[in-house]
Amino acid sequence: MALMETKTEARRSGARASALAFSLLRFLLTVVTTYLGLLAVTFFIGRVVPIDPALAIVGDRAPAHVVERVREELGLNLPLYQQFIIYIRQALTGDFGTSVLTTNPVMSDIRRVFPATIELATVGTLIGAFFGVPLGVLAAVKRGSFADQIVRIIGLIGYSVPIFWLGLLALVLFYAQLKWVAYPGRVDIVYEYSFTPVTGFFLLDAAMQRQWDVFWDVFRHIILPGALLGYFSLAYISRMTRSFMLNELSQEYIVAARAKGLSETRIIWFHALRNAAVPLITVIALSYAGLLEGSVLTETIFSWPGLGLYITNSLQNADMNAVLGGTIIIGSVFIAINILSDVLYRILDPRTRSR
Repeated sequence: MALMETKTEARRSGARASALAFSLLRFLLTVVTTYLGLLAVTFFIGRVVPIDPALAIVGDRAPAHVVERVREELGLNLPLYQQFIIYIRQALTGDFGTSVLTTNPVMSDIRRVFPATIELATVGTLIGAFFGVPLGVLAAVKRGSFADQIVRIIGLIGYSVPIFWLGLLALVLFYAQLKWVAYPGRVDIVYEYSFTPVTGFFLLDAAMQRQWDVFWDVFRHIILPGALLGYFSLAYISRMTRSFMLNELSQEYIVAARAKGLSETRIIWFHALRNAAVPLITVIALSYAGLLEGSVLTETIFSWPGLGLYITNSLQNADMNAVLGGTIIIGSVFIAINILSDVLYRILDPRTRSR
């Protein structure tokens, strides 16, 4: 009997190991396929756009033999499939070529500007989550009430109003009229040469170096664009929080908790919200990824020296290496955040581990 039980347990362990290996293989295959799809899309966009990379480098008045030599150096004279293989190999090693606009390697430029985008998106996500989750909970608890209607109107405005119009309006009101925030940019020109960034995240660097005057100056610059992105994040997070909470408040365990005499506050914040927090993590992660890739207009309006402004300036100057390199980085970060949110979802929700 003991031998049979041992064999049965061994078979179960083998089956679990096989299922785990298959799940991991499927996961890796999905990631690789997604990333190859991203590279394929960016590659063919670069070939379809009516901009000759060789002419962008040497100029329109360069002799024909010079243009042809540059095309050979760039590999543009090769068959399309060979160009794609070279493109994949270079992208996997972080080689996106040289920027025509800055004459620096594109990856070097991205390392310089991307921390500004991450810092701005992080501030926006923190603001959106801090206000969006409580508002969503309030709307669900007070379903159909005046408070619920107000929260839904706030979310509707966040979805409907163009971000560039709201950004310009905010600049006119809070900077030009009320003088509550600093002018567009990331830091005052007074501190540009006296402040030495270490990580590229100015708020963190200023706090680590205990330069509190720089910290508050950076804060006055980031708070308005951060709040603008936070508002659009709030609209999405509050709507999804409301939906998740309505679903949880209709479950039987909520009825049982009320029957036991638990307070409504404990039921809402310690039971319903705790279960709703599992899918909400995915929502917040996707919102964060959306701010990373969708902050182009915000960075342009507020002259924020991040990746969005870098891509915009590169596109205006036909610098396709920089445009495609920035697009690949943003797409890679989006894929990574989706993977991370999926892993966290599986860790926090045991029901998904067997899928």
